[in-house]
Amino acid sequence: MISQAQFEKEIELIISNAIREDVGEGDHSSLACIPKAAHGKAKLLVKDNGIIAGVEFAKQVFEYVDKDLKVEILIKDGSLVKKKDIVFYVEGSSQSILKTERLVLNAMQRMSAIATKTQEFVTKLEGTKTKILDTRKTTPGIRALEKWAVKIGGGENHRFGLFDMIMLKDNHIDFAGGITPAIDKTKQYLKENNLDLKIIVEARNLTEIKEILKAEGIYRILIDNFSFEETKVAVQLINNKCLTESSGGITIDTLRQYAECGVDFISSGALTHSIYNMDLSLKAV
Repeated sequence: MISQAQFEKEIELIISNAIREDVGEGDHSSLACIPKAAHGKAKLLVKDNGIIAGVEFAKQVFEYVDKDLKVEILIKDGSLVKKKDIVFYVEGSSQSILKTERLVLNAMQRMSAIATKTQEFVTKLEGTKTKILDTRKTTPGIRALEKWAVKIGGGENHRFGLFDMIMLKDNHIDFAGGITPAIDKTKQYLKENNLDLKIIVEARNLTEIKEILKAEGIYRILIDNFSFEETKVAVQLINNKCLTESSGGITIDTLRQYAECGVDFISSGALTHSIYNMDLSLKAV
C-alpha cells in the first residue's frame, strides 16, 4: 500500500490538475459580473439519501484556491445524510467560491456514491470475517479520491497501482509459461531489485491452487470466478496457509454467500465503476 505522504501528494496533484483543467486562464463568467471584493456564502445541499464523502477533500480545494475561505462543517465524512441536509457552509470571496464549485461537486457527488455503495456491501458482510476490497477499475486521474471514498464507506483498499504490490494474474501466468515459472521469476526479480512487495497469485481452478500452495511466501491467493461450492473447497484446501480473496462477477446479491465460504476478502470493481452520482448542489445563501 502507498504511504500517507504518497496519498496526500496524489490528492494535491488531483486538485492542481482539476483547477488547471477547469479554470485555465481565468473564470471569465465570474470575473465579468462579480466584483473582486464581493463577499459571499454558500451551502452544500444534499438532494439524495446516502453516505456523504468528500468533505475533507472539499476543505482542501477551498484552501488551495483561497486560503481566506472559511468552512463550517455540519456533517462529517462517512455520515448518513438525507434530502435537504446541509453538509457545510463556505464563506469568503464570491469569485473564489464560484471557482471551486464544480470541482467540489464533481468530487463529492462521485465519492458519496462510492461510499454509499461500499457501505451497502459492508452491511451485507456483517457477521462474517470477510472484508470488501476495491480494485484498480477506477476513473483515470482520480483513483486516490475513489479509493478514499471506499475507505469512508467502510471498505478496504486493494493495491493502489502496479507499483505497490505484485499481482500475478492469468495473463502474467500465461506469458511467463505457467504458475511456477511466474512465481519463481517474481521472487528472483524482487531479490535482485531489493524490493519488499507482497505477492498475490490468481487461480482459475483447484489444480492451480494446489500448484500455488507448493510455493512459499505467497501473501494471498485470488480465487477467481469460482462457484460457491468450488470456493468452499478452495478455502479448505488453502487451510490458512495464506490469505484468500474471491473475485469475478460477485454482486451485492451473491456477496454474502461467497463470504460464508470462508474467504478473507472479496474484491469488487463495481464499488467504483458502476455507481450513480449522489445529487448534491452548492447554493448561495
